[in-house]
Amino acid sequence: MIDVDLSQLPFTLIDDEGRDHVRRGMDIAYFDRDEIIIEMGQVGESVFLIHKGEVAELDPTLPASSARIGHYTAGDLFGAISILNGKSRYRFQAEQECLCYVMPKALFTKLCRHHPDFENFFKQSLSHKARLMTEKRAEGGVTMAGFMLAKVSECMREPLIMDASTDIASAVRQLNDSHADSLLVKTQSEFGIVTKTDLLNGIVLNNYEHSSPVVDVAHFSLVTVTPNQYLFEALVLMTRHKVTRVVVMEQGELKGVVELTDVLSYFSSRSYVVSLQVEQANSLDALAAASQRTPELVNALMAQGVKLRFAMDLLAALNGRIINKAWSFVIPEQYHAQSCLMVMGSEGRGEQILKTDQDNGLILADDSEWPSLADDMNALTQTLIQLGYPPCPGNIMVSNPEWVGTVSQWKNNIAKWVSARDGDSLMKLAILLDAHGVAGNPQLLDSVRAALFERCSRDELLLSYFARAALRFSTPLTLFGSLKKPQHGIDIKKGGIFPIVHGVRTMALERRINATSTLDRLDALAEDGRLDRRFADDLGEALSLFTELRLKQQLQSAEASTEQRSNRVVVQELSSLERDLLREALHIVKDFKQRLSHRYHLEYS
Repeated sequence: MIDVDLSQLPFTLIDDEGRDHVRRGMDIAYFDRDEIIIEMGQVGESVFLIHKGEVAELDPTLPASSARIGHYTAGDLFGAISILNGKSRYRFQAEQECLCYVMPKALFTKLCRHHPDFENFFKQSLSHKARLMTEKRAEGGVTMAGFMLAKVSECMREPLIMDASTDIASAVRQLNDSHADSLLVKTQSEFGIVTKTDLLNGIVLNNYEHSSPVVDVAHFSLVTVTPNQYLFEALVLMTRHKVTRVVVMEQGELKGVVELTDVLSYFSSRSYVVSLQVEQANSLDALAAASQRTPELVNALMAQGVKLRFAMDLLAALNGRIINKAWSFVIPEQYHAQSCLMVMGSEGRGEQILKTDQDNGLILADDSEWPSLADDMNALTQTLIQLGYPPCPGNIMVSNPEWVGTVSQWKNNIAKWVSARDGDSLMKLAILLDAHGVAGNPQLLDSVRAALFERCSRDELLLSYFARAALRFSTPLTLFGSLKKPQHGIDIKKGGIFPIVHGVRTMALERRINATSTLDRLDALAEDGRLDRRFADDLGEALSLFTELRLKQQLQSAEASTEQRSNRVVVQELSSLERDLLREALHIVKDFKQRLSHRYHLEYS
């Protein structure tokens, strides 16, 4: 029996007896440097697990400079797809002397018959494999504390409903009898919500009589979720909208209510503590203290295995609240309704995990009058620096007059950039396309975005110029074999993140999609039929993988300044499964770039 480590996927998908069969049925084979292990077109006869050495996956139909499409090192497995497909699509060749464990076809097919999950692993998309990796981490001792798995339906309360004509006194008695903090008010056409605080303010501050109808103190702008949404999403919504409860609706039907206290019974209170500190901050010093705790929250979320999308949503909501609070401290209230503060870049897309440079701008109503505008914008920039948001090296900040203007001025800028179509103009269009309003009047941004869509979405020539940037950086698949030293690595931002973000941004511009998050844009493109749902999911998982690998690298050097944060990932430091996922994710990027090239005629540019 061969002593081989079978503690990694996909061997964890078979039982102990199956793993014993593997050890008894495996052999060891030696391959010399440059020896072909599997030839393209060869019938699959064995599965190989590398013990020592490196193997290249080659496409002999391509030029030598681009023939390498994969690279395998110790712990990697290859040859299974050749068996499942009948023959090998590519050549596998030893790059140096190799020792491999060899599993014969008969044993592999027997394992597939008896363990469907094992067989399915080789047929699954990137998104399924990424989920397996997350589950594996949880089994390895990283507690998820329900972050990913808990659904709203698991902890929603039965709704307490009262007719709109019910008097306030009866509503108070009903709340006390039910030990509830809120009730829903039913009118002929909609539901409203009333809390104990609303009732108290109605009687004490607004002088309502005890006999007044409860509908007079109700709020009808409800924050809603569905029963099947993740509970973590409810927490994000509460943070974003500054509420302590959400109403559960399904296809227009009321299902229940989720209170913040219910959510906290599932989650570590750390995220709420930071949110609470932000909301309770009554000075810039207090706000800065809360802001400084966000890296601590990032570490906690990552340690607990929270799905990256949820973590990004929560941190985007928190950063938005911090910036909104700073705005309220610095900007006089009379200017709030006639202006919109927008954040752009990764913050605008909601994809910022660690704080990065400021990327912000200001939209003013055409009839606004703001004599102290320049001074106030300089003060806001300095305040954000105080809160841990460094100044933008490209000077894309409200302290730069170029990024402050009325609605009409912004529309004129868009027309000028579209006409110029040079690199700087296209960059500015991309920056504006990712803008998200965090303070002031969001309708001003809606007006500017509508003008951006009107100018660009049907302009085929502009879209071609705009999309071209997605192909600027090569996909680093062929670099794997040369990464010998830990200090080397691949630039995951240029090679993986940017092509997905900008390619999806281009498609969103063409389809007039208002969402700014890349993952939300992918969902919208799939619903629109512009992307196959499976491919959209795989692009989203690839982006999440790249972001997580980069975040790990950055958290390891958390003491470094923003400028020193690395976008490079050293392949040799990754686990076997992570290398497999990275390789597959980069193939998806390569495929996406080919699709972009075809759609926007980039092969002729």
